[in-house]
Amino acid sequence: MFADRMKRIAPSGTTATGDLVSKLRSEGIDIISFALGEPDFDTPKHIIEAAYMALNAGYTHYTPTDGLPELREAIAAKSNRENNIPCHTENVMVTPTKFGLFTSIVALVNHGDEVILSDPAFVSYFQVIDFVDGRLVPVKTSQENDFRLLPENVAEAITPKTKAILLNTPCNPTGAVATKEDLKGIADLACDHDLLVLSDEIYEKIIYDGEHHSIASFDNMFDRTITVNGFSKAYAMTGWRLGWMVAQENILREVRKIQQHSITCAVSFGQKAAVEALTGTQKPVEKMVAEFKSRRDLIVHKINTIPGLSCNMPQGAFYAFAKFEYDMSSIDFAKYLLEEAHVAVTPGASFGSCGEGHVRFSYATSRQNIIDGLDKVKEAVEKL
Repeated sequence: MFADRMKRIAPSGTTATGDLVSKLRSEGIDIISFALGEPDFDTPKHIIEAAYMALNAGYTHYTPTDGLPELREAIAAKSNRENNIPCHTENVMVTPTKFGLFTSIVALVNHGDEVILSDPAFVSYFQVIDFVDGRLVPVKTSQENDFRLLPENVAEAITPKTKAILLNTPCNPTGAVATKEDLKGIADLACDHDLLVLSDEIYEKIIYDGEHHSIASFDNMFDRTITVNGFSKAYAMTGWRLGWMVAQENILREVRKIQQHSITCAVSFGQKAAVEALTGTQKPVEKMVAEFKSRRDLIVHKINTIPGLSCNMPQGAFYAFAKFEYDMSSIDFAKYLLEEAHVAVTPGASFGSCGEGHVRFSYATSRQNIIDGLDKVKEAVEKL
């Protein structure tokens, strides 16, 4: 009944956990969830007002496939100003962020092409590369090197079949932030071996230590880099499904075909609101990041007081990737915490083989939930 390719695709571990939490809550069970990667803040009011005004002004129809010109101009200006990416409006395509990652991989990766990425990594990377029958080449990262994707390890993974390197900084699930030196080394490898780079920078504004660098800003990298970004995390706009790609026109020409024959364009009135997100006040973003930093400090401290658990200090995003020392798999440990403590976490194995022995805590939840949830975790593990 189904296409053979579907046998290669597994359900998302993160959304599966979120669905289970919703089911248990509907049954009246009180669950403290650290599972989903979604800011618990509302979209800033000035952005919502811009969408409301757009609806009243009749922005309820198709836009050009690449997006509204004023939004593409705002994204290009932002990319030059904040990311030092030498792009113009014609280098911008408006698209849902995850869909931009999907279409990039579909457009670029052939059967048997190798794609290098960190392990652990965002769950969907693995599945989409499998979907197009590419070959995953995971590069091990660990707590000992703050889960950074190091150039020397990438170099060892390159073969004649390597097509691309997939980057995510700050990283989901580990919170790792690539240093400028890391990116310079990876950029040199990409140039030396004529490789493409797909750079997922959706968490770029949620950084507490260090600073964000876009690999497309390095010498000779803009021509071979697709930068994917969006509004979901920084502006608490997950439900708006809105982001962008920045790349050379020859790349966008091919990706555009997929968007034309699938979603046609991103939501029209949301694009008007997105202009306001980029050009309006950034104080709500700054306030949100400051709160995330306080939560990060709290949750890491609480985790490290629990026997058998340890966690390094993530530099960005809103995840704590905790290592555990109990004799069970990460799936079984997450199941144990859900059943015993009514606390939901995501198994580390969902993010690759190197995620085994870990669980991911999303601290996109209140400080009180962090305190109460980690107290429940501590009580549960003391029974092990």
